Amino acid sequence: MKAIFIAYNQAYYLEIADILKEKFGVNGFTLWQNIMGTGSTDGEPHMGSHAWPVQNDSILTIVEDEKVRPILETIEEIDKATPALGLRAFAWSISDMY
Repeated sequence: MKAIFIAYNQAYYLEIADILKEKFGVNGFTLWQNIMGTGSTDGEPHMGSHAWPVQNDSILTIVEDEKVRPILETIEEIDKATPALGLRAFAWSISDMY
């Protein structure tokens, strides 16, 4: 099993949730809303302030290993189509769970 953490501009929520559920059959996830941050290379800050009013959401989901690469590739395609919005996904191994 792998964990996938997806941080994204709030505008992406419905698209990300739909991709996970409809395209990949991922029903379970944890959602954090109204989070702040800035990209590591060229992204604009998403700080919820007057100067930088946009905020992000993030999702953490645990999936079977074979779903990781297709999910990450789908997320990357979306980001490449609209890079100014900000979208990143990270995966790591889960050693134990119940």
